[in-house]
Order: sequence, then C-alpha cells, then structure tokens
Amino acid sequence: MQNPQTLQCGLCGGEQLEHYHQDKFRDYWQCQCCKLVSVAKWQRLSPQAEKAIYDSHENDLKDQGYRRFLSRVFEPVCARLSGESTGLDFGCGPGPLLAKMFSEIGHTMAVYDLYYANDTSVFERTYDFITCTEVIEHLAQPGEVLAQLMTLLKPGAPLAMMTKLVIDQTRFASWHYKNDQTHISFFSRETFEYIAEQLNADIEFIGNDVIILIKR
Repeated sequence: MQNPQTLQCGLCGGEQLEHYHQDKFRDYWQCQCCKLVSVAKWQRLSPQAEKAIYDSHENDLKDQGYRRFLSRVFEPVCARLSGESTGLDFGCGPGPLLAKMFSEIGHTMAVYDLYYANDTSVFERTYDFITCTEVIEHLAQPGEVLAQLMTLLKPGAPLAMMTKLVIDQTRFASWHYKNDQTHISFFSRETFEYIAEQLNADIEFIGNDVIILIKR
C-alpha cells in the first residue's frame, strides 16, 4: 500500500485521505473533507484498458430496458423544462440514447464523450439542462468537471446526474458497484451536499441514484 501522504482528493483537492476499504484488486480512500471515496491513480486502468471495457458494452438505441433505466433521469429533467430547450448529454458513450430521447420530444441536443464524441466545441455554449448518467464515477477529477459543467448552465437550469451512492463502510465492502474497474470515484449524499455548497447550487435527490443540482 502506498503512503497516503501522496494522495490528493480529485474532488476538493484535500490531502487528508483515510483508508476506507481493500479488495483483491484495489484500495479505496476517503477524503475527510468532502467524503469522496476514490481509487489512487497507481491502481487505475490505463486509458486504453478503460476504453476496451467501454467498447465491450452493448448500447442498443432500441433497447426498451435501457430506455426505462434512463427514464429515471429523463422524466425529472423534462418536468423542469418549459418548452423546447437546449441540452448537453455529457459522457454519452457510443450509443447516445438519452440525447435521442430528448430530441424525440423536440429538444435540441449536443453530446460529448471523451472516447466517442470528443467535440470540445460543446463547451463554448450555454444550456437549459445537462445530463450526466453513469459518468462521474469514472472521473479522476470530478471537481474540475462538475465546476466546468455548471458554468455552461443558464441560471435555474438543472445538472442531472445518475450514480450509485456510498452508504457506509460495511455495505461498501460487498458493493457490486465498486467491482467495475472503470469506477474510481464514489459519492455519498454528504459528498453531493458538499458539491452543491461549493458550486452555489440547490440539490435534490430522486430515488436511490439520481441527483439534480440546480444552478442558482
């Protein structure tokens, strides 16, 4: 195990990280400031290995089960929109179904993905909403990314995220979500409340895995 003094939190930049859990693949550390649980950089996959895992995923735009899954974000975002709006699906993956769902009902969508739609011009515009589903757990520097996304939102606009939440150490030990080797950042309600405060946003938790930040 590496010296924890060499660790820095990817969310808040804090250096007070305590060992949280160890499995046969990795060690997990919790920041004592924002409570993010993360994997140290020396135990993360290379970009090439990470993309190989993403390439193996099936993302069928006609998959009704996948539509139902994404509806957990789609429906609460739609409820917050008035009229035709402009949105960004950040981390859309190889099959941008969520963007398609919004387009089908008249919204104008931009998409971005580091590996599959790396068009940085999308960061030169502002949006009525941004979605980020099953993405932030893959980010090494979630603090920088979330701050950037908030700057792209118009006042009162939602940033809707989907990710599974850390509950406690005991449940983390048997948590299937941590076993995906591309998952390196894990958030709790307390972590999201910290994020909302830092970004001057209102926050709402919907169900077990949808978090919406509203730009003030």
